[in-house]
Amino acid sequence: MRLRNIPGADHEIAVHPLCIQTPEEHRGSWQSFFHNQNPIQIEIGMGKGRFLLQLAQRYPEINFIGIEKYTSVLLRAIQKLEKMEDSQKPYNLRFLCIDAENLPDIFAPEEIDKIFLNFSDPWPKKRHERRRLTSRYFLNRYEKILKKNGTLEFKTDNRMLFEFSLGELPEAHWHLNACTYDLHHDPEMNQANIMTEYEEKFSSIGNPIYKLITSCIR
Repeated sequence: MRLRNIPGADHEIAVHPLCIQTPEEHRGSWQSFFHNQNPIQIEIGMGKGRFLLQLAQRYPEINFIGIEKYTSVLLRAIQKLEKMEDSQKPYNLRFLCIDAENLPDIFAPEEIDKIFLNFSDPWPKKRHERRRLTSRYFLNRYEKILKKNGTLEFKTDNRMLFEFSLGELPEAHWHLNACTYDLHHDPEMNQANIMTEYEEKFSSIGNPIYKLITSCIR
């Protein structure tokens, strides 16, 4: 669900130092941008940012890029970061306000180690299947930027979207590495889980959380 439009959000995103304004200029040289050789992981549709902020705190040896299409949503994540104590802020994190469809224009082949998709828009109407971020259309775009052994992790509380996603994997030549229909009661897959805002809300009312981990077959 989209947040209400925040007046001035476009300007705030355009001038914020952590928001990269011309990301296509860094295509093929993102490690140089981060001034290190650390792996790069991205979250597509990062929402209010809690998941990625905690992930970046937990793994300072990894570079993270949060991708969000809507400026009002991205601004909420940035405001959350700015409210943190300086000693707690992750410095291995940057943001892009782009459409996921443009990923191959932003990242070179094999430049990304892992992709996270959390509680993506289910686009429930049949005619909108291609818009789902786990559709074969988007899986083909992810393939263009993931490293050979790179993975994609997807979480949702939407059973229809989850089963659709499972069906798209073989069609796009992706391999299912792991899968659960009840993440919070799966000791192995839930071991290092970081909950998103939506995940906490949905699980608190008894909704099971579905998760899959997949990699592309080349």
